[in-house]
Amino acid sequence: MIEFNFVQAVLEGGPATIPNASRRQEIGPADEKVKLPHHGGYEHFERIRSLVEDTSCREVIFRWTTRTEMAE
Repeated sequence: MIEFNFVQAVLEGGPATIPNASRRQEIGPADEKVKLPHHGGYEHFERIRSLVEDTSCREVIFRWTTRTEMAE
C-alpha cells in the first residue's frame, strides 16, 4: 500500500477573484480545512469529499465557507 504525504485540494466557491492557480493546493491527507490568504483576509474552505482515491492520485474537494480579515 502506498502512503501519501499530501493530497491535491480542489477549492470550490468563494470570491471569483481567487486565481485558478490558487484553487489547487497540496495539503496533508487528513486536513479538513484550508485557509487561503486573499486580498487582506483569509478565505476558508472545508473538506466535503474525495474526487479520486487510488494508488496514483488523490484529489479532495473543499468548499468555501467564510472569509475572515487579517488581524492588525
